[in-house]
Amino acid sequence: MQQVNLGMLGGGTVGSGVFHALQLNGDLMSSRLGLSVGIRKIAVKAFDEPRPYPIPRSLMTTDWQTVVNDPQVHIVIELVGGINLARTMILAALQQGKPVITANKALISAHGEELFAAARKHGTNLYYEASVCGGIPIIKALREGLVGNRITHLYGIVNGTCNYILSRMKLERAGFEDMLKEAQAQGYAEAEPSLDIDGWDAQHKIGILASLAHGFWVQPKEIYVEGIRGITQADMQFASQLGYTIKLLGIIKRVADETGGKSSRRKTTPASEPKERIQVSVYPTLVPDTHVLASVNHVFNAVFVRGDIVGDTLFYGRGAGKDATASAVCSDIADAALDLKFHSASRVPPFVPHARHAEVLPIEDVVSRYFVRLNVVDVPGTLAKIANIFGAAKIGISSVVQPEGHEGSSVPLIFMLHDASNGAVSRALKKIGALPVVKEKPVCIRVESFT
Repeated sequence: MQQVNLGMLGGGTVGSGVFHALQLNGDLMSSRLGLSVGIRKIAVKAFDEPRPYPIPRSLMTTDWQTVVNDPQVHIVIELVGGINLARTMILAALQQGKPVITANKALISAHGEELFAAARKHGTNLYYEASVCGGIPIIKALREGLVGNRITHLYGIVNGTCNYILSRMKLERAGFEDMLKEAQAQGYAEAEPSLDIDGWDAQHKIGILASLAHGFWVQPKEIYVEGIRGITQADMQFASQLGYTIKLLGIIKRVADETGGKSSRRKTTPASEPKERIQVSVYPTLVPDTHVLASVNHVFNAVFVRGDIVGDTLFYGRGAGKDATASAVCSDIADAALDLKFHSASRVPPFVPHARHAEVLPIEDVVSRYFVRLNVVDVPGTLAKIANIFGAAKIGISSVVQPEGHEGSSVPLIFMLHDASNGAVSRALKKIGALPVVKEKPVCIRVESFT
């Protein structure tokens, strides 16, 4: 049986998880693949660094270059995280023609095009299934399983930390800060949680999925991002009363043209090429309780994908953690080993650009429905003043709720708005926030209909 040797860079949580998975199911993989896969060397920061699964001292080294440069290492696995060193490691391996597997979403998001070009130049490949949603095989699904579909909609709950916090806020009727502390105590949130709760982790993932779904590489700076710090228990309760659950969603949508059609194409100038416009955003969203994504709770991830042929599909599972990520890395090991065996390194390239004339829709032009919560002085005429501003902006109001039982100098006032552009709503709320009867900055959360 042909032997394929792996060199791993990183022996911490995920690295030791991959080692453990191969110890557990390496023989099973070999029998399924018809070749033997084994770890030859693992580069670590320190031999005694804490890791959930033990690694034999004989396999470890602190010199990553000896792993990459070893002629007996056929596949390199990068699991160190970060950007600069990881980029150097991956480029060094690719330059030797060695296939590379990575779980590094931040690196792929920021430097994917450069790494893909290096793999192509040196006749090898880059595999990154584990970079998005852990054990959910969403990258393979988009690149292979759904290759015959135009992806019209993709909605992702792609950050387990945020989903845990929001789920617990709803179930326990607790505040954001309390649930963040609980998530940190449970190991679901970092001590410095900004990457997760401010939406940046989700931005990396949703940018990769948007690029694969629509055939042009989406730069991180093009993705509008809002995190969940501003979500309160009051928002949770009012949303629930209206039949909604608040989730942090990554949203990728082909946008209808100005005539209302579904072609998603328009002409920007008479001489220009037609442009396909794609919404790529990350923000808290009111999800109808009747939709399947509303029931995705705690640290679980889910990606809802609609193709023009297949219709609606759902991918669900654990999106992070040593074992879920190790499962995705093992999938890439299988693909890379088989590609080596059959001399087909470029059978499925890491990324194929095929929509040269597409663009990300600016957030100002994104159209959706809205939940707006105001804290207002309860005096006659307040509602009329607010409604006049919405009316002047041509923003329709579908319902107004002034909950009973709130007494004092100010009371909550809830508006559900019809479809409107983000720019129009933002300008209207700026005027409403300046009214003397409005006591706090307006809270605005988008509402998704999934149509």
